[in-house]
Amino acid sequence: MRIPYVPDPPPTASPEEAATVARIRARRAPRPLQPLDLALLHSPAVADGWNSFLGAVRTRASLAADLRELAVSRVAAVNRAWYEWAHHAPLAVAAGVDEGLVYGPGGVVGREGPLELGDGEASEGFSERQWAVLVYADEMTRNVQVREETFARLKGLFSEKEVVEITATVACYNCVSRFLVALDVGEKNGLGPDAAMAAH
Repeated sequence: MRIPYVPDPPPTASPEEAATVARIRARRAPRPLQPLDLALLHSPAVADGWNSFLGAVRTRASLAADLRELAVSRVAAVNRAWYEWAHHAPLAVAAGVDEGLVYGPGGVVGREGPLELGDGEASEGFSERQWAVLVYADEMTRNVQVREETFARLKGLFSEKEVVEITATVACYNCVSRFLVALDVGEKNGLGPDAAMAAH
């Protein structure tokens, strides 16, 4: 970490800051505050907004868990955000994604090269919806702009609400990964996916 983490329990200077810490603890429960929280809490106002946004994307949106965690894991792989990868790749597996498609040298989710809609060999083992989300997340993260063909495939498979939630998830976790990598939260920069998992 490039700056010190705040202590746990975090010091607070007002009832509002104490309420922010309580909200973050409630969202994390039963787990303790995470290194990301202890980095963000240098600025309680930012930590509070972050907690609300992440809470909405992770726990209040209607997107299926496998799709959400595939999107987050793909963002983490493209951005080399291995702290994020170590947290979310196991959640993708827990949500039913085949472990072999996520981990290891043949794992498609964690590979760094770009994904393509028409790559039948790479897409084998994923549902059509899962593959569309992975390619969309890849393009949003790698290029910002998404090709018309990719968006048309996504729109043909998902409702407008789901499209918004997929897009918000990818955008949200691009924000998360950039914060994590820039500050080296969790001290996993440069480890790679396998080492990050082993250190998790």
